[in-house]
Amino acid sequence: MKRSVCLFCSAKEGLPAAAQDLAVAFGAACAARGLRLVYGGSGRGLMGLAARAASAAGGEVLGIMPRRLVRPEHAADDLGTLVIVESLAERKQRMSDAAGLFVALPGGIGTLNELVEMLTLNDLGLQAKPVILCATDDFWRPFVAMIERFGAYGVLRASIAQYLHHSRSVEETMQLIDTLLPAARAAESRGV
Repeated sequence: MKRSVCLFCSAKEGLPAAAQDLAVAFGAACAARGLRLVYGGSGRGLMGLAARAASAAGGEVLGIMPRRLVRPEHAADDLGTLVIVESLAERKQRMSDAAGLFVALPGGIGTLNELVEMLTLNDLGLQAKPVILCATDDFWRPFVAMIERFGAYGVLRASIAQYLHHSRSVEETMQLIDTLLPAARAAESRGV
């Protein structure tokens, strides 16, 4: 498998400058490290910013978009390879199959759905791929607090700590990727 990172984030326009800057820096950093950027295929919002930055820096970009969202989400057929699938479930499966780990930048319900599903697959032993929450403006603080509350309440397995990481910068995220991506690939090859 190529060294690939799947990005979950918003396709909404007009988000805070901190999130936009983060998306651009993340896309460029992936290209600089030779990481293929796998993402939801939109040319808008944080998705579009990250994909354009990766592509402009010479990086490989793979977008995966459900057919019904091609027009409303402004599918980016000019940013690397765009794969059209039939459903959101197929999109998530293809994204998971294509990447060794996941990074979530600020996003809404769709982003939350994607990252929780990946954590669930890990928790059930169906994959072994880390999830990194990245934001420079504490965007993920409420989610991290909720996960900590779930842990304290006793409804999470201890393994969640093995798969869920958070960072406050692209540099920190890239350090985590350097550490976690080889481990995720090795676990996958062992069938974990």
